[in-house]
Amino acid sequence: MAILVTGAAGFIGASVSRALMARGEEVVGLDNLNSYYPISLKRARLSFLLREPGFRFVEGDITDGAMLHAEFASESVSGVIHLAAQAGVRYSIENPFSYNSANLTGHLSILEFVRRRNDNIHLVYASSSSVYGANSKTPFSETDRVDSPVSFYGATKKSNEIMSESYARLYGIRQTGLRFFTVYGPWGRPDMAYWTFTEKMLRGEPIQIFNHGNMGRDFTYIDDIVSGVIAAFDNPPKESSCPHEIYNLGNDKPEALMTMISILESELGVTAKKEFKGMQSGDVERTWADITKARTVLGFSPTVSLADGLSEFVAWRKSLPQQYQ
Repeated sequence: MAILVTGAAGFIGASVSRALMARGEEVVGLDNLNSYYPISLKRARLSFLLREPGFRFVEGDITDGAMLHAEFASESVSGVIHLAAQAGVRYSIENPFSYNSANLTGHLSILEFVRRRNDNIHLVYASSSSVYGANSKTPFSETDRVDSPVSFYGATKKSNEIMSESYARLYGIRQTGLRFFTVYGPWGRPDMAYWTFTEKMLRGEPIQIFNHGNMGRDFTYIDDIVSGVIAAFDNPPKESSCPHEIYNLGNDKPEALMTMISILESELGVTAKKEFKGMQSGDVERTWADITKARTVLGFSPTVSLADGLSEFVAWRKSLPQQYQ
């Protein structure tokens, strides 16, 4: 039986797929290879997965419910790890309809796919720290209210959680939502600040630092996130009237944005040209994950410091062929 991983060509999806196969699982990866960032990078991630005998790739869109049911009708699926989505906070301001399609219609398609299979499989899906929106209390806890979004992206992710809650109550579908906090590392997303800063610093271009540098993020290294995703998959909610759990997956150690920049300067041997600006629309000043629940239930214990994680990223970036940059 195979595990279906959606968004398998993405940063987290490819990393989760590799880890699953490393422990002997069969994986079917689904991805539409959209052009939000260079498809060449997605294909490069896929090239490593396709070398493994336990991996099969399907190019398709999660919004196409008919394709999902037809493609996997005869395939035994032991679980679904749903990581496909339209990512990016600021892009959701520029192009909200792409988030409506990928994040809302897409999530519903996956819920219907699982419901119609009628085999009680576990669905793990990606949420985001963006659901905490305008919350000022830190650290952010899963029990906090999350009804004050500051970005449409965050609103779609909160909507996913509500949709999943309803399907858990209606149909008893076991589900686990994971609120990721600023995931970074090799093979990451080139629209993330740590990567865009690196590119501009290498080219001698100024970097834009918003809120005049008064920003903090709970940076979480990709290997730690992967361990959390797999632990969540292995620990489905207990049978109940609503078998649906939410977990924060973060580092529980927020770092100042200026600390991140300082580490990059040291690793790259470059002093960044800095342009300080006001706060961007849709952004928040600080994120910090309370991971008490994930520690207790999943045994989640992040180990990679920001300094070590960025060192790994920079070493990888320096070895990256030009066509993937």
